[in-house]
This record gives sequence, structure tokens and C-alpha cells, in this order.
Amino acid sequence: MASRLDGSRSPYLRAHAGNPVPWHAWGEEAFAEARRRDVPVMVSIGYSTCHWCHVMARESFEDSAIAAMLAGGFVSVKVDREEHPEVDAAYLNAAAAFTPNLGWPLTVFTTPDGRPFYAGTYFPPEPRAGVPGFGQVLAAVAEAWRERRDEVTATGDAVVSALQETLAAASHADAAIPDAEAVVHAARALAAREDPRHGGFGDGGGPKFPVATAVRFLQARLVRERAPDAAAVADRALAVMAASPLRDGVEGGFFRYATRPDWTVPHYERMLTDNAQLLDAALDAGDTATADGIIGFLVDVLQQPAGGFGAAQDSESTIDGARSEGGYYARDAATRAELDPPAVDGKVVTGWNGLAIGALARAAARAGDDRAEQAARRAADAVLETNVDDDGLLVRASLDEIASRATATLADYGQLAGGLLALAVATGEVAYAVAARDLVRACTPDDGPPTVPGGGDPVLREQRIAAVDAASDGDEPSGPSSIADAALTLWELGAGDPFRRTAERALRTYGATAVTQPLAYGALLGVAARAAVPPRQLVVVAPDARHPLAEVARTRAADLVLVVSPAQARAWQDAGFALLEAKDLRGGRAAAYDCRDFVCELPVTDPEDLRD
Repeated sequence: MASRLDGSRSPYLRAHAGNPVPWHAWGEEAFAEARRRDVPVMVSIGYSTCHWCHVMARESFEDSAIAAMLAGGFVSVKVDREEHPEVDAAYLNAAAAFTPNLGWPLTVFTTPDGRPFYAGTYFPPEPRAGVPGFGQVLAAVAEAWRERRDEVTATGDAVVSALQETLAAASHADAAIPDAEAVVHAARALAAREDPRHGGFGDGGGPKFPVATAVRFLQARLVRERAPDAAAVADRALAVMAASPLRDGVEGGFFRYATRPDWTVPHYERMLTDNAQLLDAALDAGDTATADGIIGFLVDVLQQPAGGFGAAQDSESTIDGARSEGGYYARDAATRAELDPPAVDGKVVTGWNGLAIGALARAAARAGDDRAEQAARRAADAVLETNVDDDGLLVRASLDEIASRATATLADYGQLAGGLLALAVATGEVAYAVAARDLVRACTPDDGPPTVPGGGDPVLREQRIAAVDAASDGDEPSGPSSIADAALTLWELGAGDPFRRTAERALRTYGATAVTQPLAYGALLGVAARAAVPPRQLVVVAPDARHPLAEVARTRAADLVLVVSPAQARAWQDAGFALLEAKDLRGGRAAAYDCRDFVCELPVTDPEDLRD
């Protein structure tokens, strides 16, 4: 009998298609089946490069006795957290009511109406170190469902009510937008969390994560100018990580995290999200060697034949017939070449590709890296071609140029828009900026914070379950912060004051919380840092993108450096970007326009005048 997972667009789900467990994919059909049978739902959430997900799969989901228990007493749902981040976030918040040790694999038991009543993470096949065996857990949950139904449903109702109350209290729609003083204070508070011995953020215990969103906030122009000691924390963090085992010295790129505070013993999966953001961090820190290594990893390892970037590379590979975590990465270049590399999850996640497109575009603009520019172009064109449904809305991901049925998140819209804007600025091609503007407009109502078109995941919407704090950034920019960032860039390009107001609404809604929790809101605070001071915009109109005037402009401390040909300048103006109005060659010579808050000085044509 064919598995329900065979046709999935997720490599993680496909890997479970051969299990004896009768898996369902995420969707209303699974919960309808549970209601028909009057049994609870077991939701198992993981991702393809997760080591302990592989372990639990081998130990439990390939075991016929466990499969029989699941088939007889449950409806089992397998979820790829990268394909359905809203589901993962909502159930992580629900799981916090039952266990302090959150992570993946995440195992959540719900009523047929989707209300979580018990949760945990990895369960061993037999009891171990105080953790019950998975078979024991299944037996206990099934017994509770049969014998204590009222208690189970009451717990589920209480969890959902608590999530809704916390969500309502998490935003402050009428709060003040953080000003420059508040942003600098938040930067210093974040810097105070530096591990003084090993760098990065933490209290000296492991594990240690890069927390790229926080590093990027400390590199903001406002922070560098007004709190240079705080900005130095970001540069030190990048330097120690780049020199540590967290970075693959052979192929470039960073691993997910280190299990020890000194950045040793990495968890060996390499994620697109981390590496895209750390590429930007390396560029800002002037670390060209680290930046070049990340570019090589993105292009040589993660970029797929159609142009999009895969989600991650696995921590495990097969060496001498046995599965090995990290064994491939422990080899030098010569012996590594003799091995089959760990698998790449080729799932092209829309927003994550936006992060990579943006970082590569900025690398191309700053360093004249043609390889980076071409990689960014290919990815942007692939995502705009494939990761869009018949109604013109984004989807979350695709695989082998076939779109997933999973709905896009707000972060997908914001992160892709940000990447397209960076590519438009790097290439001078306004079409990418127009596409980004359309994405942001689709997410921005006339009032209130940004929302995802279509309302997000339909099953969660029906069950009234949502992530408690959708604006917290964590390991990637959140939906609100990425939309705000893209909207602010559109405003800087002259797309109009409504885009500035879009960014301000996000800052007003979440800013009060962000300044008190800077480690969790780095991306949002980065937007606040830009919004708190007048922007500096440099526009160069030149017949050649590598004209000496353009090269000098790219070295200036500006929020935006846009180099265009005369024809491109007219195209931007015709598309409604007012920053390009009346920008042209001067007397047939390339001209640079230095603008502060949209007020431009007289253009200069001599590179030395711009340098001065």
C-alpha cells in the first residue's frame, strides 16, 4: 500500500514514507479521521537534518510494535517544521506547559479538535534516565483518553485559552516607537550578555548558538556610531565563531550550534538561515575570508539545479556502511573527497531563500562578486517562478520545482521582499523592487500590524491555536520584523510614506517588548535602529556599474547605495520610486547624489569629492 507521504514536497516526510506507522501529512483530513474514530492525535514534528529526529525514527517509528500501538489508538501526523513553521511554533508554545526541555523531535498529543493535552520531545524506546519509554507514553495517553476523558479535554481547553490570552497580551499597539536612546540602551543590555571568556551570548554554559539576528542588530549603523563597545561584541562573536570548530574550514559555512560554550563539538547540520545572516555579518565586519567561505557553501552545496537554495545539509552521513554524525566534517579536504557527503534537504523555502538572495546581493554590490550576483539572480527567479500558487500568493516551499501545499508565512513575504530589494539595489533592476513592493502591500492593511495574506495555516486558524509571540526573532527575522524591514527600505527608495507607517506600526506594536528582551528581538531592533535616525541615501548614475564613482560610493557609510544607468534611473522613476526623480548624468559624466532624509546635496562627478 502506498504511503500518504510518498508525494510530499518535504524530504523529511518522504524519509518516513516507508515506516510501518500509518502517517498522515498535516491537514484537516487527519483531524477528521480522529473525530471519526474518536481517538487522540499524535503530532510528531521534526526536520530532515535533525539528528535526534533520525534517532527516534530508527528506534520507534520503524518498530512494528510501536507502529501497531499508534495505528490502533491514534491518528499519527508527521510534520516538517521547516514546511509548517506556524504549526511548529504553535505546538512549541503549547508544549511549554508540559516540559521545560523544548526541541525536536517534538511530540504533541491533541484531542481530535487539535487541542494539545500532553507533549514532550525525544522519547527513547525504553525508560532511560528518568524519561519514560515511548511505548509507555503511548499506553498512558491512550488509557487517559479512555478513562479520564473529561480531564484530558479540560487540559486541552486550558492550554488553548492560555495561549490566546498570552497572545493578546504580547502586543502593545499604542506603545511608543523606540527612539535612538532606547535602541542604544537595548544594544548595551544585549552586549552585557556577552560570554566574556568565549565570546557570543550566554552565561558560560552550553550549548552556544550564533544568534545571528542579535549579531546583526549590534552591527547597525546607529549602534556602531553611538555604542561602539556594544558593536564590538558582534565583531568579536563573529571572529571567535569563524576561528572555531563551529565553522567548516574545508567547505566554508557554519554549523547550527556548538554543544559546549567554547564553540567546540558542533551539532553538524548546516542551515541556510544561519549562513545567509552570517554572510551579512561577515561583510559588515570586513571579514572577507569568512564571507567567501559562506558564499562557496551556499553556491556549491545548497544551491539546487533550478536555482533555489536547499534548506540545510544533514549532520549525518554514511561512512563505512554505518551512520555517522559529523564524521564527514572531521575529515580533511583530501579524505573528504573520497566520501559521499551528507544529504542536502533540497526543499526551497521561500523566506529563507530571500535571506540568501539579500546577503548574496549585498556581497555582489560590495565586493563586485559576479558569482554571488548570479547565484542571487538565479534563486530570485526560481522562487518567483515556482513558489507562487495559482492565485498569485506565495507558498511556503517547493521541491524539484513543484510547489508545496503549505501556505506561506508572514516571514516568507517579508524575507523574500527584503532579498528582492537588495537584489534590485545591487543590480539596478527595478523589476525586483516592484515585486517586493507587491509582496509588502499584500501584507499591510490600512491599520494594525502586518498580516499574512489568506490568514495563515487554515487548520490552526480553525482550531484557534497560534504562536504566542509571532514577532520574536530567534534564529531568523520574524514576520513582523522582516515586513517592517522591507517596508522601511521601500520608503528609503521613495516608494511613499505609507511604507514608513507600515514599519512604524510593527515597531509600535512590538517595540516595547523588544527593548526589554533584545536577545529575542534582534531583527526588530535592527529596524528600530534604522528608523530612529534620518537615512543617508547615495544614488550614483553611471554608464558602468563599476565606474570609479560607484566604487567609492559603495565604501561610504550609508543606509542605501544604489548604482544605476541612466535608463535604469528612468525606469525606477517611472515605477514610482521618488528617490530617483531628476537623477541623471551631469554633463555626460557619472554623477553621485548624496541624500540625507531625501534632501540631496548638489551632485558630484569626481570620485575624490565623494570620498572627501
